[in-house]
Amino acid sequence: MRTVLITGASGGLAQEMVKLLPDDQLILLGRNKEKLAQLYGNHLQAELVEIDITDVQAIEELVAELYQRYGKIDVLINNAGYGIFEDFDKISNQNIHQMFEVNTFALMNLSRLVGTRMKEIRKGHIINIVSMAGLIATGKSSLYSATKFAAIGFSNALRLELMPYGVYVTTVNPGPIRTGFFDQADPDGTYLKSVDRFLLEPDAVAKKIVKTIGKNKRELNLPALLHLAHKFYTLFPKLADKLAGETFNYK
Repeated sequence: MRTVLITGASGGLAQEMVKLLPDDQLILLGRNKEKLAQLYGNHLQAELVEIDITDVQAIEELVAELYQRYGKIDVLINNAGYGIFEDFDKISNQNIHQMFEVNTFALMNLSRLVGTRMKEIRKGHIINIVSMAGLIATGKSSLYSATKFAAIGFSNALRLELMPYGVYVTTVNPGPIRTGFFDQADPDGTYLKSVDRFLLEPDAVAKKIVKTIGKNKRELNLPALLHLAHKFYTLFPKLADKLAGETFNYK
């Protein structure tokens, strides 16, 4: 039986992934134990953990305890994250620090702690749910994109370091997904309406992620149209900036 650790377990994408992992021992991390219990209380093979993933000491203690009890973590899925779409000059210093703590530093810390042990046994898979915003920057996403660009940079280096030890690192870079993410990122729903034709369904994204488990897949970029947009962005950055600032400025 595989042991799978998922952060941000209360989110819509995590809920869909859990449905597709009925035979695995799941360790589900979230900020609210009551919400986790509502969602997964009837799951026979799920351990529910209320934790602040930005609390480094708490995370270190949890990982040590989990390895004592389970002996291994086969798959780490760093799924926790949030966004704020705002003009750069309206973002506070607190916003900057908080978003990096959740979207980047927590992902790095868990990957480091679990990856160290995976390296020792020469087996394991780290899946970092990042974002297309980490590949293509757009207006009003300066902070969000910065946290995601950093997460991709870290993941790419980690992949190279763990490759000789048979440990896989996959980044998942979805475009907008129809989940509660936008309750905070886009409170009035304007952005959501404008990108409706690009919206991904969480169950479809979850299926693709679960299919990659145990496979040496570098990255998963969704949907196909935004994957092509990233290729264009890389090849023709000046023109891409013009289009992103005018034609495709949805925020």
